Amino acid sequence: MSHVTRPQDPTFSSHQFIQLALDNQVLKFGEFVLKSGRISPYFFNAGLLATGEMLSLLARGYADALAEEMGAHNGDNEQELVIFGAAYKGIPFVAATAQALWLHHGINAKWGYNRKEAKTHGEGGNLVGADVTGKAVWVLDDVITAGTAMREVVEILEKAGASVAGIIVALDRKEKGQAAHSAIQELAATLQVPVRALVDIDDLISYLADDHGAQNGQHKDATQLAKMQHYREQYGV
Repeated sequence: MSHVTRPQDPTFSSHQFIQLALDNQVLKFGEFVLKSGRISPYFFNAGLLATGEMLSLLARGYADALAEEMGAHNGDNEQELVIFGAAYKGIPFVAATAQALWLHHGINAKWGYNRKEAKTHGEGGNLVGADVTGKAVWVLDDVITAGTAMREVVEILEKAGASVAGIIVALDRKEKGQAAHSAIQELAATLQVPVRALVDIDDLISYLADDHGAQNGQHKDATQLAKMQHYREQYGV
């Protein structure tokens, strides 16, 4: 069993999250072929956010962002908050975020998630958890690439009588798709709701530029910053 000293009340910071992601191979620098055929100088695998420390930090980031949105639009944290995890990776994210909202912000959020395939027995359906009927729901996910999966989630929620209040993802690649806009920009424009990220490619570039990578031998590649900047210039929005 692994025991480590931990802060009593960890707060989210992009630098801390990037460093932790690198240390645990969630974020890697190198050369990676994407589905689009592009050669990316980095890769983010949210499926490896598989420790209590990483999940707690990510959930704190989501919770802080949600509390900020609630305060900005409602003036207080008393209005009902419903959060939704996009299957599959979003399921542990939304559960942990509900806990973080309660523990750190005193917000007793209701939470739920979708199944990839509708259940035909028991309670049935493809929604689990909070009743979203008539509710404005915040959706949590890891990364939006083409936006296809997120549009499916939006459709599921709308069929259930819900609307989307906003979307929060862990990482925004800020990358143009087939058109001049990113998937996140297109979703925000289509749904007319805020779509925000905890960390984006500019944060990764700043991290490298500040030479934080020198703390870890595997991130000392002097050309990595230039590769990231070139990729941003070539495909960024």
